[in-house]
Amino acid sequence: MGLYERFVLPAVIDCACGMSFIKKERNRVVPDATGDVLEVGCGAGPNFALYDPLKVNRVYAVDPNAQMLRRARRHLDSLTTRPDILLMKTGGEALPFADKSVDTVVFTFVLCTIPNWRATLDEARRVLRPDGKILFIEHGLTPDEGIARWQRRLEPIQKIIAGGCHLTRSPRQMFEAAGFHFESLQTGFMEGAPKLSAPASFLYWGTARG
Repeated sequence: MGLYERFVLPAVIDCACGMSFIKKERNRVVPDATGDVLEVGCGAGPNFALYDPLKVNRVYAVDPNAQMLRRARRHLDSLTTRPDILLMKTGGEALPFADKSVDTVVFTFVLCTIPNWRATLDEARRVLRPDGKILFIEHGLTPDEGIARWQRRLEPIQKIIAGGCHLTRSPRQMFEAAGFHFESLQTGFMEGAPKLSAPASFLYWGTARG
């Protein structure tokens, strides 16, 4: 891991994820988490304040980046009302949890970056209880061909400056390939995002089950 990835990128991601229009989008799914929750790729913890302590028993917040977890710890310590949140340094591809041990798995703006997304979704299936659910909001490939062309052009640069973030992955196809079905699925461009960010602003959100 280079100096950029170690010291600069966490600050860039923390700043970007804290923008008001992105916070608003997270509110579409995170408050619906229930029971024992696994959040994959928690970053600096922008979702922590959105969990309902009356519905959530515990949140296992995992991330492979130690610098992001340090920021997440500071964020966590600043909250006065929250469920029990346990920070863990690990990626989503090999989770240290027993089979059928969580009720909700949360993905927010992370499947674009995970190198082995299929292994991560397979792990999510493994740890979910039979009646468990996936809550997700992710950006990805747009059906607008004009913008999609820009997504393909910009993706090599995006991967370098944004920690491996892809612009052309399709969350719909990813979940379907991993054997999940959608209880709900909505798409659309992020409300309030600058027009120049359109290649990174087409969203997929909803609930999936195994």
